[in-house]
Amino acid sequence: MTYYTGKNILIIGGTGTIGTGIVEELLKNHNPKVIRIFSRDEYKQFVMQNEYRDKGINKLRFLIGDVRDYYRLERAMADVDVVFNLAAMKHVPSCEYNPDEAIKTNVNGMENVVKAAMYNDVSTVIFTSSDKAINPTNSYGATKMLAEKLVQAANYSKGPRDMKFVAVRFGNVMGSRGSVIPLFKRQVVENRRITVTDGAMDRFMMTRDQAVKLTLKAGEIGIGGELFVLKMPVLKLGDLAEVVVEETGKKYDIDSAKVKIEHIGIRAGEKMYEELMTYEESKYAYDLGEMYAVIPVSFNAPYYERKYQHYTHCEPGSYSSHNQNSLTKEQVRQLILNANLI
Repeated sequence: MTYYTGKNILIIGGTGTIGTGIVEELLKNHNPKVIRIFSRDEYKQFVMQNEYRDKGINKLRFLIGDVRDYYRLERAMADVDVVFNLAAMKHVPSCEYNPDEAIKTNVNGMENVVKAAMYNDVSTVIFTSSDKAINPTNSYGATKMLAEKLVQAANYSKGPRDMKFVAVRFGNVMGSRGSVIPLFKRQVVENRRITVTDGAMDRFMMTRDQAVKLTLKAGEIGIGGELFVLKMPVLKLGDLAEVVVEETGKKYDIDSAKVKIEHIGIRAGEKMYEELMTYEESKYAYDLGEMYAVIPVSFNAPYYERKYQHYTHCEPGSYSSHNQNSLTKEQVRQLILNANLI
């Protein structure tokens, strides 16, 4: 028995990288009653439906819909116990050049999730955010920051409802759709060259399995209103690029010495480093071992302090990729090979 055993679960954005990982983990280890996959990607739903049907699994329900559509969400959440909101516009340049569209999905969509969950008395809502929500310099980060605020405010304004809203803050998920590793790999195979923005960039990186386990654990242990942050390794983009070139060359019999690494400069809205927790947040954060729990200081802080009194406070400071020790190139290689990303 786990927190998710026997429950009706809705995964918004369920055909994406994290969504499919959560489905796999729930079916393998948690035995839910039913999982509803909600997304607007008809083809991916078709592929996923056939894959699980061939395995003889009949606990999945597939719902076409958009997080921007409140009434569709309201119907999708009927009799649901747990909601994961993974739907988002995530590509930094796309959000930068189309901020109105990013707002519709990332902010208005989260507002729709909150309202539909309250209407249906959903017990737990888990939202996945981004390190780019900290001191945002781009539209994507700004929309994620606002969505985090909506989650925390929802937990405060839910009234007598027996519900909890929690958020999870991610770094970059290795191998996810639109991430650099699949891009670098394709560029090596097709063009014998890769394009790197700036090799000195620092980035927090996590595997899909780490992201999935963090998300599920946050839903289980959260009391509502917290923001959970996984302790993630930091790597240099230049080291990552070199490792992908070398390992892709081995796999496809390509001379890596002949693959050109071209530096093209940072894109619109990008930063040289990322942050996962600000100095102010760290003063109200607790160390849970593999993650931090940031409590919402604006809403009844003494209540949260009592709940987390058995954990130690974080040492105040900015949790930034700029002031963390980076993995060595060989450690980056092992991370990629262990996750089977090449």
